[in-house]
Amino acid sequence: MINEAAIQSATKTIIEAIGEDPTREGLVDTPRRVAEMYTELFSGLNMDPTEELNVGYELGHREMVIVKDIPFYSMCEHHLLPFFGVVHVGYVPDITGRVVGISKLARVVEVIARRPQIQERMTTQIADAIDEGLGPQGVAVVVQAEHMCMVMRGVKKPGSNIITSAIRGMFRNRPASRAEFFSLIQSNNNK
Repeated sequence: MINEAAIQSATKTIIEAIGEDPTREGLVDTPRRVAEMYTELFSGLNMDPTEELNVGYELGHREMVIVKDIPFYSMCEHHLLPFFGVVHVGYVPDITGRVVGISKLARVVEVIARRPQIQERMTTQIADAIDEGLGPQGVAVVVQAEHMCMVMRGVKKPGSNIITSAIRGMFRNRPASRAEFFSLIQSNNNK
């Protein structure tokens, strides 16, 4: 459970520590706003992403299913600055052909992104949740993101994109399936 009172107190302390007046008109409500924002941004901490995959459909579909360009926003656990981008998810249903509603894959991404994160762990957690929740023949996840900790501070390199992937099951053992997934997520067939 997120402790909004503690976040408000800590935010007030930070405002004072940077030499500002927390009673100044523009800052007086900042501790409350930050607490509400953190409650929203970190709402995935107490959620199980596999629960999003409970409802499926026995359609007998045994071919690849891909949802690409799922937007996400997360917070880097090292600096508590945002990182954001898109996630591409692909899976091959189990041998019965059980599929899940495509919005459920986006919900898995959302739950996992709404935690203090690093991109590498987030990628792994998405793949593991889909693998556990669906029991598919294979899962592939690619995350592409820009990190504000690289843009606003430190090396200050705007436009830098970090790309991570996690591959499970048949995507790992069958190079042709893996190549098909990567080819399909790179295609620009929405124009």
